[in-house]
Amino acid sequence: MNYISGPENNDLLEIQAGRLQNLLNEILHCCEDRRFYEAQRFGLPYAELRCLMLFKGERYLTVKSIAQKLDVAKSRITKLIDGLLRKGLVDRMEDPRDARVKLISLTKKGIEKVKEIEEFHQEVHKQILLRVDQKERRSILSRLEVLKLAMESVRSELG
Repeated sequence: MNYISGPENNDLLEIQAGRLQNLLNEILHCCEDRRFYEAQRFGLPYAELRCLMLFKGERYLTVKSIAQKLDVAKSRITKLIDGLLRKGLVDRMEDPRDARVKLISLTKKGIEKVKEIEEFHQEVHKQILLRVDQKERRSILSRLEVLKLAMESVRSELG
């Protein structure tokens, strides 16, 4: 690790930590604004959008697996699934191997909605990159990867 002590370095680290915090807060705010826009654009609460996106590459999911992936209670997922059922975006069926387990799958309409959301995400990210000098893109993406790894490392240390 890069732990350098000394009063000058501690002051610099404090300033940089404050700057990092402010930048991450501003980025988070932009992401929250996009989430609000997405919910309006697709006519779905953001929680339902997140749930739909879990099906990317999955044929079926269970309520339990959705709850684990979204880190929420199974009772909350039941309400989300009920909303998606009413909108015709998912189907719910019994698992042929265990009638206690309910399998959730996307309907054709749900598959189309996920594709539409994915296309929107791709376009948003293309538009972001178009606002960055082409020569700087690789460096920015690489540095974001370093930042992500550092954040994951701290998260695992915190528990």
